[in-house]
Amino acid sequence: MDKKSLRKMMGEKLQTLDRFRYEQMSYEIGKSLVDTEEWKEAKTVALTVSRFPEVDTWQLIRKGWDQSKRVVVPKCHAETKQMTFRQIHSFTNLEHSFFGLFEPKEHETDAVSKEEIDLVIVPGLLYNRAGYRVGFGGGYYDRFLKDYRGYTISLAFSFQLIDHLPHEEYDIPIGKMITEKEIIRT
Repeated sequence: MDKKSLRKMMGEKLQTLDRFRYEQMSYEIGKSLVDTEEWKEAKTVALTVSRFPEVDTWQLIRKGWDQSKRVVVPKCHAETKQMTFRQIHSFTNLEHSFFGLFEPKEHETDAVSKEEIDLVIVPGLLYNRAGYRVGFGGGYYDRFLKDYRGYTISLAFSFQLIDHLPHEEYDIPIGKMITEKEIIRT
C-alpha cells in the first residue's frame, strides 16, 4: 500500500477506538514515557497538542509543567513548510489554526531554538520497528528533524505498528517508540 492509502486505513481504524480504551492506553503510554531517561533528563520537551484519537499529550504537557520542564509546541508556517517551536505556560496560550491543529499564539509565546530542545515527541499515524513513520502528509517533522541532535520518541497505540512501511531516503527514523504494551528502541 502507498502512504496515502495507509493514512486513510489507519485514520479509519483510529476512529473506531472507544473512549475508555483510548483513555487507558493513552495513560499507560504516558506513564511509560515519563519513566524514560530521555524524559527525566530533558529540560525542554517538544510535543504536539493532541486531538482525539491521537495518543493524549495534554496529560504530558501538564506533567511537564508539574516537573518544571519547559514545554514547547509547534507552530507550522504553511508558506515555507517549516515548523518552529514556542514555549507555552498555559493552555490559554493556544489557538485553533489550519487543519484544526492547536498551535501557540505567537504574541503570547516565545520561540525556542532547535538546539535548546532536549526531547521531541514525534507524532505520526503508522510506524515500523525500525523507527520509520508515516505522518500526516505535510513533511514538517522530517524537515525539522533533518539536523536535530536531541532525543526523539514517538507515542503510538500498538495497532499503529505495521511490518511493511514505505519510506523515502529523506525520512528520518525516530529513536524510540512507546506503545501501551512495550518500549521499542530503534
